[in-house]
Amino acid sequence: MIADAPATETGPVAIICGGGTFPLIVADAVARQGRRVVMFPLTGFADPATVERYPHHWAKVGQFGYFLKVARQEGVRDVIMIGSLVRPAIRQLALDWKTLTLMPRIARYYYGGDDHLLTGVGRIFEDHGFRLLGAHDVAPEILVPEGALGAHKPAEADSADMTRGLALLHAMGPYDIGQAVVVSNNHVLALEAAEGTDEMLARVADLRRRGRIRVQTGGVLVKAPKPGQDRRFDLPSIGPATIAGAVAAGLSGIAVIAGGTIVADAEAVVAAADRAGLFVVGIREAP
Repeated sequence: MIADAPATETGPVAIICGGGTFPLIVADAVARQGRRVVMFPLTGFADPATVERYPHHWAKVGQFGYFLKVARQEGVRDVIMIGSLVRPAIRQLALDWKTLTLMPRIARYYYGGDDHLLTGVGRIFEDHGFRLLGAHDVAPEILVPEGALGAHKPAEADSADMTRGLALLHAMGPYDIGQAVVVSNNHVLALEAAEGTDEMLARVADLRRRGRIRVQTGGVLVKAPKPGQDRRFDLPSIGPATIAGAVAAGLSGIAVIAGGTIVADAEAVVAAADRAGLFVVGIREAP
């Protein structure tokens, strides 16, 4: 039984794949360590191009019994969940028999924010003998380092906005809402909720176009993990699309928690930010 197997740093790794490029980045990092990769792309979310390089088994959200069967056949103990995923309604889950038996637990996990749900689902995997890893455990290079990533650095006013943004995210933590906020001149312009960072930035850009924000430029996007968040799941992330959104919103820069934020295609992020005169900085987490 997998449940009785000792933890190993050499066995195969299952990667449950949502959307975006992170699943492939993590898979390549695992492969460089000499470990075999088995990918489980989620139908409707994962990009086929990100999984074709490795052995893979397509699955629908809710097919936990199918995952159990295949993962045990593949000899998997370690599991990573990575990639974007729109939270489905319970009625949209593709339930197999095993998942049906777990529905009382899953239903309880649904009544709360994303961290509550993901942590609960993680416990189900652990109860069935798997070890859940964070993507950064096997690919630490995807984490944002401390300091400025490009040529530009925050001004004094930007630093004050960053401090206010972090304080606000810390205060929001118990409500399991979001991981991002936009602050300009000590004025909170937007909070992230279910729409995600890209749509929040689009909302700020629209508010500025309509004159609802009088100052047409300036402000900082601040992203941070939720206090007490299980960091194996859903770490905040930035990528080229984040830069484009920040530019459209007229922001001065982006501040994220160093060592607690994932960056996709760091070279492209830095190049785009430098072209736009935008700072991107990794900062220490507030005590």
